[in-house]
Amino acid sequence: MSGLAMPKPDAGTLRKRAEIVADMRIIVPGEGVVDTATEMRAFESDGLTAYRQLPLVVVLPETVAQVSRVLKYCNERNIRVVPRGSGTSLSGGALPLEDAVLLVMSRFNRILAIDYPNRVVVAQPGVTNLGITTAVEQEGFYYAPDPSSQIACSIGGNVAENSGGVHCLKYGLTANNVLGIQMVLMNGEVVRLGGSHLDQEGYDLLGVMTGSEGLLGVVTEVTVRILKKPETARALLIGFPTSEQGGQCVADIIGAGIIPGGMEMMDRPAIHAAEDFVHAGYPLDVEALLIVELDGPSVEVDHLIGLVEATTCRISQSEQERLGFWAGRKAAFPAVGRISPDYYCMDGTIPRKQLPRVLAGMRDLSEKYGLGVANVFHAGDGNLHPLILYDANVPGELDKAERFGADILRLCVEVGGVLTGEHGVGVEKRDLMPEMFNQVDLDQQMRVKCAFDPSHLLNPGKVFPQLRRCAELGRMHVHRGQMAFPDIPRF
Repeated sequence: MSGLAMPKPDAGTLRKRAEIVADMRIIVPGEGVVDTATEMRAFESDGLTAYRQLPLVVVLPETVAQVSRVLKYCNERNIRVVPRGSGTSLSGGALPLEDAVLLVMSRFNRILAIDYPNRVVVAQPGVTNLGITTAVEQEGFYYAPDPSSQIACSIGGNVAENSGGVHCLKYGLTANNVLGIQMVLMNGEVVRLGGSHLDQEGYDLLGVMTGSEGLLGVVTEVTVRILKKPETARALLIGFPTSEQGGQCVADIIGAGIIPGGMEMMDRPAIHAAEDFVHAGYPLDVEALLIVELDGPSVEVDHLIGLVEATTCRISQSEQERLGFWAGRKAAFPAVGRISPDYYCMDGTIPRKQLPRVLAGMRDLSEKYGLGVANVFHAGDGNLHPLILYDANVPGELDKAERFGADILRLCVEVGGVLTGEHGVGVEKRDLMPEMFNQVDLDQQMRVKCAFDPSHLLNPGKVFPQLRRCAELGRMHVHRGQMAFPDIPRF
């Protein structure tokens, strides 16, 4: 993992690897333990494939009791644990560690309950995002958050990253659609937060867990809200001569009080790549393309369509055509993979009114670094996904792409935005956290981590730019040039 500082492997854990593997086989019998280098290669990275590391051992439990026993075992022996869902994370949140057990939740793949009267589904964390909609669509229901990776990403991973999607502008992110979870703490304790009810008193611990990136506990069950499919949904393709004009249109639509079901934007490189890949019928003579979906009662949809005007506008006339419009957008990431040997997918969020400025800024950065960039993003909520085009076989290009991406995220923070909207911090944005948070902010976040995982065994090296122990939080003192706890690895 060249260029990426991670916690120093614990020599004692590495020496006991054979013993740990044997004990894991007792806790998770059958084929639930993978320990050969060849077989573990499939788990060496998540969607951020620039960084790879074989884990100590891969464990695939099937029951909550097994998860509890694995975590309790590791806690008692001071062994690190990295939780993993489907591995589609794009920030390195599921990147393994050499001395850590990789706890893979993919075998938790069943729908446990469907309650149509209360509009909830209870699912295990390994169920795919799309799998929830598939389970309820015959009754006219669906699960609203729909990441582009919904065919593969797991609902447990969605909770860990607070995933979004094209329809989150109107219907909210994962945090707005999860009602409850069951989770296992690092000490093996099984706890339940929330449930099928809409709200509860006290601290919002469910909110704390949603987006916690595997640092606080391991989710073993998720209760989500399902919605009735809208009576009518129609999509509009709106073309613009410049990206800045497209960004301004987004602000104008929201400013007029219109809240579309989804509002996505692509620039010229992404439009051409998606059209060549999917043949969705996108106009190729525009610099920016906005997809606006309006849903609700048919009379309301017809009225709202009449309020949306632009340079080039095409309105879907059938459900098949509407799905075709979205097919191109959802396939934009793999489509861009056809026009560049490699690409680096970024994730930052800005105020909508800053879209024109940030798009212009990214164009300047593209010229500065000599690398292309294709823009695909959730325009309605300002969640950007620039795809930086590079060739990993060219020496120095990956480093250049990473510096380009870091400058994009700094620009997002500069205009009042944040480092991430749905991909998480992981290792990708970890060292940029001080751009957004001061030391007081980071210390407060660390105190939450310490409350759940005082030994820092869950997913260490992620999110926080400096590895510290809970015992030294707020007690850092340097005496005669000698820092306290000099044996603790810091990066």
